[in-house]
Amino acid sequence: MNWILLIIAGFFEVAFAACLGKAKEATGTESTYWYIGFLVCIVISMLLLIKATQVLPIGTAYAVWTGIGAVGTVLVGIFIFKEPATLWRLFFITTLIASIIGLKVVSH
Repeated sequence: MNWILLIIAGFFEVAFAACLGKAKEATGTESTYWYIGFLVCIVISMLLLIKATQVLPIGTAYAVWTGIGAVGTVLVGIFIFKEPATLWRLFFITTLIASIIGLKVVSH
């Protein structure tokens, strides 16, 4: 259950990063709504991370949480913000995913 909470927390980390990107593109009231979304997502992400780390090792949980955020944010950048999907970016995202899976496998 705590791994599921941690994964959800990672998705909210991606969401708060995406909200920042959208807020940068928006103006006026729309920008304010994206910043509110950012705040809501960051609070939910942190609360879920806190809950998960009550059981999971902090080093592993934090690494997985930031890894999910990093991978997800790069993918959002590629698919939503039309950032380049170069061979090296995809290679290093793949190695990051493998590392996250590896940390999950070796954790008790």
